[in-house]
Amino acid sequence: MSAFANLDQDRMARRGYPEAVYCAGKTPDQVHAIAARIGAGAGAASAARGGTTTLFTRANRDHAASVLAALPDAADYPDAGLLAWPPHPPDPTGGMVLVVTAGTSDLAVAREAELTAGYLGRRTDLIADVGVAGLHRILARLPELRAADVIVVAAGMDGALPSVVAGLVEVPVVALPTSVGYGAAFDGLAPLLTMLNACAPGVAVVNIDNGYGAGHLAAQIARHPRPDTTDASAIHSP
Repeated sequence: MSAFANLDQDRMARRGYPEAVYCAGKTPDQVHAIAARIGAGAGAASAARGGTTTLFTRANRDHAASVLAALPDAADYPDAGLLAWPPHPPDPTGGMVLVVTAGTSDLAVAREAELTAGYLGRRTDLIADVGVAGLHRILARLPELRAADVIVVAAGMDGALPSVVAGLVEVPVVALPTSVGYGAAFDGLAPLLTMLNACAPGVAVVNIDNGYGAGHLAAQIARHPRPDTTDASAIHSP
């Protein structure tokens, strides 16, 4: 394609999920050239066949302007630093991906995870601001937690919420550490280590602020919904 980018246009056929464009570290001109190539080449052909969506992640407003100049109908989500083209997610299949945040400050990363899972073809929902500083908040959402097929939990600070959630549900939990917190949180390192040391089994951990990775993993886990053998909202009491 060029000296700075070589699109992986076979990824959908090879892995079942399309390539994403990570915008951070790229210039707006580079992002524009990549978007134009996607719009003019194999990306357009795939879209015409009812194919896949390209996600542009970690996009600042200059990146977004560059993408929209090449793909004017792209969906733009400033709250997540993400754009998607074609703009409409596919009809959902598989199970439910629930995204949970410990605090409002974790929302940007959580939205990246939620949108990623949605554009990869899953039903999604989001519950915000239910961290461990007030455990009654997460306990009040048990019916929703237990109805999900996989749960992404975004947390900074002490990073304790994924382990709490994993102890309440029977489904996998994707722990998403964020760089939210005061000095000793070390820009997400402290919650990352907490999550890696989770006591509750069934917790997988992605990198700091990696909402795309969390949403992608959750979408893969939820590719097939759980057998509907019981009312998940009625499983035991806390």
